[in-house]
Amino acid sequence: MSEVQIRAMLNEDYDEVFAMWQITSKRALSQADRKEEIERYLHRNKGLSQVAVTDGKIIGTVLAGHDGRRGYIHHMAVLPQYRRKGIAKKLATTALEKLAGEGILKTHIFTYCDNSAGQGFWSSMGFQKREDIFVYSYEYDNEKLSEVDGNDI
Repeated sequence: MSEVQIRAMLNEDYDEVFAMWQITSKRALSQADRKEEIERYLHRNKGLSQVAVTDGKIIGTVLAGHDGRRGYIHHMAVLPQYRRKGIAKKLATTALEKLAGEGILKTHIFTYCDNSAGQGFWSSMGFQKREDIFVYSYEYDNEKLSEVDGNDI
């Protein structure tokens, strides 16, 4: 394996990155991961998401962005045959440094409850598991929204 380069993810990387996610992150993918959505994310968070490249091939990725207050990391992934070589740490460190460069000093990552490898990795990076909050997700559906009765709350 040649030297691994970490660089900003570009719109042109989408097809190769998405193919990698099919191997590494398939269950976490949603409509928000369509090409147009990722291009909008990269534009809004210019230079924050990274890819790891060796021999012209993308072998790892991390999506990073922020809302002006807090940073968020999504789809951190390294192809299985390239794991345990420090690539994930380089990707995560670069993303965190880029976020800090924009004044974002607190960053969140969401992991699946049964992803012990991911949880171990993020703990080793200094992330603290939160026991005081639950995550609720909402997927916009105009028809469903019109059926909500304000008296239900």
